[in-house]
Amino acid sequence: MRALIVEDEFTSRKLLWALLADFGECDTARDGVECVAQFRQALAQGAPYDLVCMDIMMPNMDGHQALKELRAIEQEAGTLPPDEVKVIMVTALNDPKTVVRAYYKGGATAYLPKPIEVESLYAILRDLGLIE
Repeated sequence: MRALIVEDEFTSRKLLWALLADFGECDTARDGVECVAQFRQALAQGAPYDLVCMDIMMPNMDGHQALKELRAIEQEAGTLPPDEVKVIMVTALNDPKTVVRAYYKGGATAYLPKPIEVESLYAILRDLGLIE
């Protein structure tokens, strides 16, 4: 599994990296701008990400906007919906409006509230078929 962790908070970024590194290569980005650039580059190099774990509240470009950009990049590249990157939105905002916006309007694959519970993350990864 190839993952991109997008998180502006250093501690959360390192935690996600530690939890995902055992399953494959992990890259990190500090905001949505870096995320979009790295995602585009990976796709252009023929090594797309399998997973993007992304915080919603970030400087420069938030997670909602970054996700919208990722889906547009995939559409431009001709990526079919079943082959789209799996995106887990991670946030401290555990309110219904945020969940609806991330899932139904943004194209997120899953939603994980902070603080991150290891078993919840692993259950999502198993449900998405990214780990056994």
